[in-house]
Amino acid sequence: MIKTADNLKQKIASIPDRPGVYLMRDASGVVIYIGKAASLKKRVGSYFSKQYGSAKQMAMVEKIADIDYILTDSEADALILESALIKRERPQYNVSLRDDKNYPLLKITSENFPRLLAVRRRLDDGAVYFGPYTDAALLRQAIKVLRKIFPYCTCRPFPKKPCLNYDIGLCPAPCIGKISKKEYAENIKDLRLFLEGKNDELLARLSKEMLVFSKKRNFEKAMELRDKISALSSMSGAADIYEAQSRQLRHILKLKKNPERIEAFDISSISQHLVVGSMVSFLEGRPDKNNYRRFRIKGEKFDDCAAISEIVRRRYKRILLGEINSPDLIIIDGGKGQLSAARAELDNLRLRIPVISIAKKEEEIFLPQQNNPIKLNIDSKALTLIRRIRDEAHRFALSYHRLLRKKKAMA
Repeated sequence: MIKTADNLKQKIASIPDRPGVYLMRDASGVVIYIGKAASLKKRVGSYFSKQYGSAKQMAMVEKIADIDYILTDSEADALILESALIKRERPQYNVSLRDDKNYPLLKITSENFPRLLAVRRRLDDGAVYFGPYTDAALLRQAIKVLRKIFPYCTCRPFPKKPCLNYDIGLCPAPCIGKISKKEYAENIKDLRLFLEGKNDELLARLSKEMLVFSKKRNFEKAMELRDKISALSSMSGAADIYEAQSRQLRHILKLKKNPERIEAFDISSISQHLVVGSMVSFLEGRPDKNNYRRFRIKGEKFDDCAAISEIVRRRYKRILLGEINSPDLIIIDGGKGQLSAARAELDNLRLRIPVISIAKKEEEIFLPQQNNPIKLNIDSKALTLIRRIRDEAHRFALSYHRLLRKKKAMA
């Protein structure tokens, strides 16, 4: 092994044997090289073996003072993330990759209904290009995944009836007017944001749209957006995004550690005769749907704070029975009253779990024993995380309410 600082050796030893992207930094913290790998552990370790590479590569290794990494679900996902990060960071030792015209590119055409194509040459044709990408086979795999998340048409000219791609969900069928030009353009805009690496911006907007559709009771569209958010989080290095969000959240709320498991509660009611509650659980920024829970409110008289008390008590008394573990943070949908009700129940159970609430209208964050709420910037990473989890709890509560009303109507 080449001599490295002890902390760097420890970092290399702790890197997981999973796909992802690695970022090499010099002593000043500047990113000097970005790469992808099917196994981060093997790939990063190879840089420090005695037999490694050319004189140029050895010179780069001598400058490495720290290594960051971002986990992805597959090497194809890592390929897309690698290119976006290279474009953003412009590392010194990735110059040859940026300038090499032999690698494939992704192209979004400038047509009325744009397509996403893999090409070898960058033309002056008004299209938008991304890349280059280092592996053509992996790029083809990545395109298949991207098309599932952002369906687009490839037929030219348009057929008179939809093709097989429409039937399997890969094309929104503009050929027969199933999608407007404006809606299609929005979808391509989202695809472009993703390829540019602007994942925080995209995920925040999609989360906001999901809540709007939930409020309008368009649950099919809300669930479609939820699935898209989940898929994008998986592809875009959600661990890295969540790390930044959780660090900021820890600082703002003065938590003892970065929250890993966060649970959120919401109440949904149309009348006093049908009141339900929901709880969603997120682990490291991702929905843990196996731990979602629904609650039929048992109290005879409806009161929002009383409903919160009931479902918090029913959920967390299970900790005392040894059936579940404590979350690192609880989020309540509501204001100071709902927060006080939740905190009182936790105190009765003698559980010291951090709990906050968020009021929908002004998106203010309330903390126990603090009179004035916290107002975070709209682009705050912490607020993005809180809203995303709160919105999912709201959607889940509304979907349960709708299910019960449907059953009641059928009965």
